[in-house]
Amino acid sequence: MNIYIQDINSDYNGFNSLINLEHQLSELTFEEIYIDMSAVNWFDANMAAPFGAILYKTSRNSNSITICNTTSGIEKILSKNNFLSYYGHSRKFDTYRTTIEYRRFETKDSLDFVNYIKMYLVGKGLPDMSIGLRRKFELSLYEIFENAVVHSNTELGIYSCGQYFPNINRLDFTITDLGIGFRRNIKERIGLNISSDQAIEWAISEIHTTKTGSIPGGNGLKLLKEFISLNGGCVQIVSDRGYWQMKYGNIISKSFLLPFPGSIINLEFNTADSKKYQLSSEISPNEIF
Repeated sequence: MNIYIQDINSDYNGFNSLINLEHQLSELTFEEIYIDMSAVNWFDANMAAPFGAILYKTSRNSNSITICNTTSGIEKILSKNNFLSYYGHSRKFDTYRTTIEYRRFETKDSLDFVNYIKMYLVGKGLPDMSIGLRRKFELSLYEIFENAVVHSNTELGIYSCGQYFPNINRLDFTITDLGIGFRRNIKERIGLNISSDQAIEWAISEIHTTKTGSIPGGNGLKLLKEFISLNGGCVQIVSDRGYWQMKYGNIISKSFLLPFPGSIINLEFNTADSKKYQLSSEISPNEIF
């Protein structure tokens, strides 16, 4: 069976295309599936995270998957970040170190994820941060991973990938899980029954959390949202049928016709930002006056 896909960008339409792909594949079993990429002229490399999650889920239904007819440009992008090596292609050397490797993590791989972000975020154009903020920043990324482990109840792993685009001053980092999503998590933990897009807005709010006991809360995502707002970047969240985006301080919240079977968080940083950032607790009184 041949499945054809089009260009995939980090935007509403790109996520919607992947959701439609997932629904094409979701009912297939014991099939030889060929993902034909001959019509793809652009694929934002960070989108390999949700793409890989969808294909892994499909493979678990006793399907074999082959990615074929990639153009030379797409082959280069998805071979440099290690994505195509999961499908029998050889990996290409990342000469300019612009990729954040595509990786699938088991839920027990939290230490591997910590080492992964420490390794791959170096030299990718992130704004200057104090030591304290840098630690808080990395901890916030780790907390997104832990939230996916604890709150999503995923049994199919967690997927991440990223790409530094130096020519357009942008760094994207995407984390995907195949869990129960924001809406169901909120309903099961606190009994609040709201729509998927409302659930994302609820979870991203400064005053809401489903945290209980020692389970990590949502402070990591909230800190990253605040940082990216100051930085002039973008946050995109997909969960079930919900889509939430913050870009240049503007919020977009809407729905998809079909659900994504989990959650996607894409963090886009403005690497042209020349400001230096630090925690308010690190500011000396002498710097205020």
